[in-house]
Amino acid sequence: DPLRMATSFAGVFAPFDGNNNVVIRGNSPTGLLWRMEGVEIPNPNHFSSPASSGGGISILSAQLLANSDFLTGAFPAQFGDALSGVFDLRLRKGNTEKNEYTLQAGVLGLDVSAEGPLSVGGMQKGSFLVDYRYSTLGLLSGLGVDVGGGSTYFQDLSFNVYLPAGRAGNFNLFGFGGLSTQTVSPKKDSTKWKNFEDRFQGKYDGPTGFTGLGHNILLNSRTTLHSVLAVSYSKLSFKENYMQDNYSYLPYYNSTDKTPKLTLTSNLDHRIGADNLLRAGYVLDFIHYNYYQQGRQSPTEPYLEQVNASGGTQTVEGYVEWQSRSVPHFQFNGGLHYLGLLYNHSYSFEPRASVKWAADNRNSFALGYGLHSQIQELGVYFARDTNAAGQTYHPNSNLGLTKAHHIVLSYNHQIDRDLSFKAELYYQYLFNVPVNANDTNTFSTLNIESSDYVSDPLINKGTGRNYGLELTLEKFLSNNLYYMVNGALYQSKYTALDGIERNTRFNGNYLFNGVAGKDYTWLNKAGKKKAFGINVKVIYGGGYRDTPIDEPQSAIREKTVYYQQQAFNLQNPAYFRADLRLSLKRDYRHMTTTLSLDLQNLTGTKNIYDQEYDPFQRKVVNIYQTGLIPILNYKVEF
Repeated sequence: DPLRMATSFAGVFAPFDGNNNVVIRGNSPTGLLWRMEGVEIPNPNHFSSPASSGGGISILSAQLLANSDFLTGAFPAQFGDALSGVFDLRLRKGNTEKNEYTLQAGVLGLDVSAEGPLSVGGMQKGSFLVDYRYSTLGLLSGLGVDVGGGSTYFQDLSFNVYLPAGRAGNFNLFGFGGLSTQTVSPKKDSTKWKNFEDRFQGKYDGPTGFTGLGHNILLNSRTTLHSVLAVSYSKLSFKENYMQDNYSYLPYYNSTDKTPKLTLTSNLDHRIGADNLLRAGYVLDFIHYNYYQQGRQSPTEPYLEQVNASGGTQTVEGYVEWQSRSVPHFQFNGGLHYLGLLYNHSYSFEPRASVKWAADNRNSFALGYGLHSQIQELGVYFARDTNAAGQTYHPNSNLGLTKAHHIVLSYNHQIDRDLSFKAELYYQYLFNVPVNANDTNTFSTLNIESSDYVSDPLINKGTGRNYGLELTLEKFLSNNLYYMVNGALYQSKYTALDGIERNTRFNGNYLFNGVAGKDYTWLNKAGKKKAFGINVKVIYGGGYRDTPIDEPQSAIREKTVYYQQQAFNLQNPAYFRADLRLSLKRDYRHMTTTLSLDLQNLTGTKNIYDQEYDPFQRKVVNIYQTGLIPILNYKVEF
């Protein structure tokens, strides 16, 4: 899972074991941009939800990934529509010399991949790479692991086909598709209901797909043009019914969000001499949407339609960027990005600039600045409300973009050929943030993690601040050993319409990560290599914030009611998790086998994620995260 891999970096934290949403430097997980081969892609995760950038597990298999970029602040002008970070995925080419296959089986299901050469014109060699996974969490349930109950299935397909075409350039066809479903049914026996959730019948369905056709051509010795035409489709459907005391069902929640999209993007790279690069490009998105949401907040409240919209709109991005190494020991990067939403004509011009100074062969300093903005999740614009005259209207249709100034100062020291130290100081000021239009309500979109579209009336008058220090010591893989340890001290604050600065949901204040691995290799009697691998990962971070619950009012209204003016002034206990992976790899004449055991949350720590009022138990209860999860796999490569 590439997103879970990113949690090894300083300041990056996955707050909930049940999904891979990541919080970057105290920002909401919704601030992350996903890209593949230079083009934006829909959320590439199974069991995702509206307004989220993560899900239960990645659709993308690590079998396909090449070196990819994970950017966490003041990113260059070519990246837009993101506030916290960018995950720019790159796919590797298949083997151009021979066919290779991989079979993997484990408690999560089956994984099959194939790659090999493709003949093009009898001379040049292309390649293909394809991976298919099918999984059911039923085996984990049988081992006693809590995976949410019900029946849970997912499958996905990822591919990359590379086709060189001589003077016409190179083409590649790439993409992914995923299907994920989950059904839950309550027991018709009230004596077996332990909490409020035990009374719900639910069905989730989340198909997602993306296909891109890329073209890369050398126009002359100094100029390269890269273009991608892509289509994508995502659908998130979820329906819940509440089982009443007489075992009949009460409609409780129903939502369907469909988003087909056509994307066209190009970027032109032109070199001026050996030390200067000029880059310019555009991104056009043609988006169709069909959003519906209806629900109630408790069994005694009305079943209200909150979103019902269909139609189309477009987003436009353009950028120009200049990179220069003309001055010895210095590297400059400057540019301008434009982002516009044609639905309500909101837009932003965003300057970006950075300078890096190599003081000597071991030490370098860098300073970066960027203005960044992000379009609200489209469903927010179509939220419905009723005015004093009883008329329905869309209070959020004219919302502007959320914006942020990023400033990053970093220092790098190359201790040895494979060992480096990095210190980074950052400050982020967010403004134009949507907050509740009522100054007695403390809601801000900066506290959204992964939820439904916001239906509250919003106004772009909120602000936020994220600032901190990150330290990283990293040893790259050499002599069969790697490790990285890092720590972050940070603050994450927000201000709603009442003008009071508060902690955000994600203000943990500190975060420490450690990851390390070592392979022990030897030759067996037949002269074939064996390798025993040990990999460990440890996370320790400040708990996230919660708002105190008004228990008497919650009991009256049969739902969780918060003390609004005390928003996020409680902090959960510190989060701790340790993962261990053991593997045995054997080389044979025509194949390699790997037996591995992943013990996720090795100590079985029950971290607290949140609190809520349970109407069935009539008290406030803690929501705990998953305990020990054992993942056994056997892989054959031939």
